[in-house]
Parts: sequence; structure tokens; C-alpha cells
Amino acid sequence: MNGQKQWTRVAAIALLVLTAMAAEGGKAEKQGKKERKSDCGEWQWSVCVANEGDCGLGTREGTRTGTDCKQTIKTQRCKIPCNWKKKFGGECKYNFEAWGECDLATGKKNRTGVLKRALMDAHCAATVTATKPCGKIPKTKLQDAKKQKKEGKKRERAQMD
Repeated sequence: MNGQKQWTRVAAIALLVLTAMAAEGGKAEKQGKKERKSDCGEWQWSVCVANEGDCGLGTREGTRTGTDCKQTIKTQRCKIPCNWKKKFGGECKYNFEAWGECDLATGKKNRTGVLKRALMDAHCAATVTATKPCGKIPKTKLQDAKKQKKEGKKRERAQMD
């Protein structure tokens, strides 16, 4: 009976040792695979090209170099948001400050944007400046002059009555 218990213990310990060795062997094989992957270069992605128009769904092409790489070219689906400022590149998004004062000489106002984020591998300027026409320029002097004329007419009518 005592011999059977010892035999069972030895068998259990041997089983644990074999299991641990098998686990270590599996890790060594996985590390070898990682080393083979390092022979391949990093993926370089092209700019996203919309299927129709300037924005929406599209595709980009990726390439990489390496002698043992199974795949050196692949295509990936992508999307160019339609509400992004295309003037600054469809793949660049900026945080803009408030519009500045109207420049009366040019009739335009400006604001500056700082790069918020860019889609994959996009080349974006760190800061950009946007301009737009001033629109309606408040004419306080003309409005004041009109009020004075109206008040003058009211006085003349009041005196006639």
C-alpha cells in the first residue's frame, strides 16, 4: 500500500514536470516565429482614396519589404469623413480658435487651427489658418444718423399739431 502511494506521487510529479517542459517548448517555438516575422519590414500605407467623390468609403494600399514575407502588398478599407476640412487635407483634423476681428482693408477675418489628429500616415501641417469674408459689417455711424433724422421728423410733426 505504501509503495503504491509513493508510485502515485512519483507519477504525478513526473506528469507535472513533463507538462512544464511542454509549455516551455511551446514558448520557444512561438519566439522563433516572432523572429521570422521581424525579417519583414513595417507596413507602409498609402493615402486613403475615396471610391466616389472626395469623401466616404475608400481603400488604401499597404506595402512592405522582406525576403521571407508571404505577403508584401495588401489593400485595406478606409473612410474619409465628409465633414473634415478638405482645404487642409481630407485626413487632417484641427481644433480652431474663435474667428478674429474683421480686417476692413481685406474684408476678411482669420482663425488658426492646431492639429488635433490625422488619419493613418497622413502628412499634416501642425497649424493652419482659415479665412472667410466678414459678412455684414455693423454700421453704427449710419444707424445713429438715421435715428437722429427720425427723431427730428417726429419733433417737426409734433410742433405742427
